[in-house]
Amino acid sequence: MSRIVWTDPALEALEGIRAYIARDSEFYASALVLDIIAAVERLARFPRLGRFVPELHDGHTREILAGNYRVAYDVVGDAVCILTVLHGARQFPVS
Repeated sequence: MSRIVWTDPALEALEGIRAYIARDSEFYASALVLDIIAAVERLARFPRLGRFVPELHDGHTREILAGNYRVAYDVVGDAVCILTVLHGARQFPVS
C-alpha cells in the first residue's frame, strides 16, 4: 500500500476551493473536500489509477477526477505525492 503525501501547494489549493465554495455553503464545501480526500485515499491502494495529465506529455504526472476537480499527482517510490487540485475547466499549469 502506498502512502499519500500532500504537498503544500495541493493543500493550499484544496483550502482555496473549500473557502470559495463556503462563501455560498459551508455544507457543500465540506462535502466536496471530503469527496476529494476520499478519491485521493483510493490512490493508496491503486496508485496508477489515474490517467497521465494530457497537457504535460511527460508520461509521469497522473490525475484523477473528483467531481468537477482534477487532482494531479506523481508516484515516487512507495509514495503518491499530491501536486495540486484544480477545477476541471482550468488548464493544468505547464511550466
